[in-house]
Amino acid sequence: MSSTTAGSFSSTSTAAAKNDEAETLRRNRILSSKLYFDVPPSKVPLIYSPSYDIAFLGIEKLHPFDSSKWGRICQFLIVAGLLEKKRIVEPLESTKDDLLVVHPESYLNSLKSSSNVAIIVEVPPVAVLPNCVVQQKVLSPFRKQVGGTILAAKLAKERGWAINVGGGFHHCSAAKGGGFCAYADISLCIHFAFARLNISRVMIIDLDAHQGNGHELDFSSDRRVYILDMYNPHIYPFDYEARRYIDQKIEVPTGTLTSDYLSKLDEALEVASRNFSPELIVYNAGTDILDGDPLGRLKISPEGIATRDEKVFSFARERSIPLVMLTSGGYMKSSARVIADSIINLSKKSLIDLQSSPGKI
Repeated sequence: MSSTTAGSFSSTSTAAAKNDEAETLRRNRILSSKLYFDVPPSKVPLIYSPSYDIAFLGIEKLHPFDSSKWGRICQFLIVAGLLEKKRIVEPLESTKDDLLVVHPESYLNSLKSSSNVAIIVEVPPVAVLPNCVVQQKVLSPFRKQVGGTILAAKLAKERGWAINVGGGFHHCSAAKGGGFCAYADISLCIHFAFARLNISRVMIIDLDAHQGNGHELDFSSDRRVYILDMYNPHIYPFDYEARRYIDQKIEVPTGTLTSDYLSKLDEALEVASRNFSPELIVYNAGTDILDGDPLGRLKISPEGIATRDEKVFSFARERSIPLVMLTSGGYMKSSARVIADSIINLSKKSLIDLQSSPGKI
């Protein structure tokens, strides 16, 4: 064996050993996490905490995202008589060890700079706030939602479906945040499912108006994850590298109408069913496709969003695949009402059950 060959073999072996060591550390972090906990049958698989909502001196109003929508969704469901407050599942906040399952320490350390957080959440005045305030008022709500997304997979496996009334931070990858997304909750959710739920195949159905570049980068070489992304290519994030990692790309240009959108979705789901057989679906159900949304720029009606969600839940139910729904983007005050109405429709169609215990898909 030549010295060149021997050196190459040695470096390959070292790299493999380091990779094995990293995977062992990741698995140990997941197994020691408290984010998975037993939820009593008296609770329904709908996850929310008042801690989700971001409000501090009106600074949240400087971004088009409605950072109080999560609480308003639940309030609409309670007023409609579909949900009792005491039956909502409240998650735990993800810890540093939980976040290290996906994020390198260098990235988490970068969030100790208020100016870095300001860039990620796209609210420049955050840069001048003391970082302790930013941690408490901005990042802590996000970490709580991450806990909700991770727990949702466990609940979906047990009950057939789960809705995190929050999460869906699909622009954040392991090493970089952006687009109001500071933590990679989708990637974290999937890694926890791999380690704790005896799951080895996951499908991401990302129907937010924006491309889900974060999870695409994180699972670029992971064949256990199949990504269907239906997005407007003419808006943020313009991540052409990440687009290469989408297994099934459906581009819906600015101005796409409801009928065209739903027709493309029907075709996409049919193709996905032939291409991949998942054991879990993570459904990123952004409502920024809504007609009038200033960032999504599509023209989908509220009824079209309800039909979209119904199609995805039916797709999962017909195949007995557990489904996690995340609410993701939506930049109009009407989004909360639209999401609540869609959940009410899912209940009417018996695709979810928010009243008996436990629910089944």
